[in-house]
Amino acid sequence: MNGTVFTPSQLPPHMPRLHDSWRRGLCRGVLRLCGWSLVGTFPDVPRLVLIAAPHSSWWDGIWGLLTKAAIGADVHFMAKRELFRGPLGALLVKLGGIPIDRGAAAGMVEQMVERFGQQQTLWLGIAPEGTRRHMPRWKTGFWRMAHGAGVPVFPVAFNYPDKTIRLGPLFDTTDDMAADIERLRAFYAPFQGKHHGV
Repeated sequence: MNGTVFTPSQLPPHMPRLHDSWRRGLCRGVLRLCGWSLVGTFPDVPRLVLIAAPHSSWWDGIWGLLTKAAIGADVHFMAKRELFRGPLGALLVKLGGIPIDRGAAAGMVEQMVERFGQQQTLWLGIAPEGTRRHMPRWKTGFWRMAHGAGVPVFPVAFNYPDKTIRLGPLFDTTDDMAADIERLRAFYAPFQGKHHGV
């Protein structure tokens, strides 16, 4: 299915989903009005690390959250634990935020590998560039999380020229991190973010 915003009935059965909400139709309407659509197929797996690139604008997060809500996908993201206090914390949890303790003995990668081991379903979204600036090298945390947890990587691309969010093929990591990352970056080569490509 190409050039559309998926409805919940069109999602694969093992993909984590959000509860039904009136916001879903509203978000689909906003995406259609703004000309954005999805191209590709979602994988039918309960756990994975989703990477989104090129990340060149704060708009990427807006389009990503709207798409997540529009299709009812339960995709989580990490944020430092200090942000999860008060009303902002409740909102972050509702949006799929996972608090990370940066001062813990176990680092961020170890905390997420442990979390994958504790949950039967978890889609974790990460921007591998780690910043909106153009980065000739990606941060490796996403690969180490996926490899350590034994879950695949799912590449998703923002392509601003035609306003599509492109769903890539599921990618299993090997023991060669550098080669894996180069193959993943090759998938993104044709796509252009708001301000730059990969």
